[in-house]
Amino acid sequence: MSRRLTALWRNLRHSGGGDRSSSSVAIGVADDRIVWIAPEAELPVFERAPDFAQYDAAGAWVTPGLVECHTHLVFGGNRADEFGRRLAGASYEEIARAGGGIVSTVNATRAASEDELFTSAARRLRTMISAGVAAVEIKSGYGLDTPTEAKMLRVARRLGRELPVSVYTSFLGAHALPPEYRGRPDEYIELVCTDMLPMLAEQGLVDAVDAFCENIAFSVAQCERVFETAARLGLPVKLHAEQLSNIGGTQLATRYGALSTDHLEHALEADVAAMRRAGTVAVLLPAAYYCLRETQRPPVDLFRRHGVPMAISTDCNPGTAPSLSPLLTMNMACTLFGFSIDEALLAYTRHAAQALGKADLHGTLEAGRYADFVLWDVDSLAELVYWLGASPCRALIWHGRIVQGASGLKQNRDQDRPSGAVA
Repeated sequence: MSRRLTALWRNLRHSGGGDRSSSSVAIGVADDRIVWIAPEAELPVFERAPDFAQYDAAGAWVTPGLVECHTHLVFGGNRADEFGRRLAGASYEEIARAGGGIVSTVNATRAASEDELFTSAARRLRTMISAGVAAVEIKSGYGLDTPTEAKMLRVARRLGRELPVSVYTSFLGAHALPPEYRGRPDEYIELVCTDMLPMLAEQGLVDAVDAFCENIAFSVAQCERVFETAARLGLPVKLHAEQLSNIGGTQLATRYGALSTDHLEHALEADVAAMRRAGTVAVLLPAAYYCLRETQRPPVDLFRRHGVPMAISTDCNPGTAPSLSPLLTMNMACTLFGFSIDEALLAYTRHAAQALGKADLHGTLEAGRYADFVLWDVDSLAELVYWLGASPCRALIWHGRIVQGASGLKQNRDQDRPSGAVA
């Protein structure tokens, strides 16, 4: 069955990986999907005036829309004071045990109205969109009670309805122990498993389930109870694991076929091998590593050796990664973790989409994927990683329409090719 083109993008500079070689390509769009991508020379001759928009990108580099696969975008307040305490020598764990950290954001998030949370999160998300982000994962986890977790997830869904970006939600009720459950972690996990998660899933607010498996958070056994509940509800899982220590989180996650395990500074080769067998993506978060002034890098060489896909993300959150810049995150991955430029680009596109279980929709420029792509005003793709603080996004096309920038784009409905119907 053929589909009528709604837009044709021409004169795009494209490479399958990196920018050592490039070619001029055209992308055909039908409504919200890419229907073909081909070299300019292969476009068919048009027999009559086209009835779709045509755009000349004037040689701009094109990549898939960026995918933020790990964020905590919805929250109340901020924790700038904790940044100062860390500069003075306090550790993340010391701050958390003193009542700061996640719990301080919980208090602010509980106190904020739904509209207040939406307004602040929308401001942050618009910044990401302006940098080329077309899809984003948003976690809950700053409520730690049923009403506030629901409030956060409703805000995330609203962001996806009102802003030009695809939003996917992760329930992170097992993020920290709320103050009212101090000393009773098993009882809180019971609440998560019997009340929060089933209710929120029934309301259609949850796309995936996450947990924080760490000495200052929840044990392997407690996280497994959450994963068992997710499995019964038919929801995929992911896990914050091996960030500050190694207590076996990755081994748990891979037993449940996790989409991703995230952070992974303390992952061992046995963990990496298990991820390879399970098809689990390694999501690395260099901004958190940087802000916490960590010294143990995630085992990038092991991921390469075992063929584990590596994704990266801002980890945008108010405490350990107050970052909104995907390009800075790419630079950090290269300078701090030893990524190549090709690896950084793949980590923010194809592999990030895999980490969300959405590789069939995002992350590559292929027929059938969403028509999400970015035009970059750079001479080479290396500049996306090279410049600090630059904003070279000329335009973001999301679901086939221009949603960010249009400067320098030429639209012409009177050119003489290609034909309007595509297979």
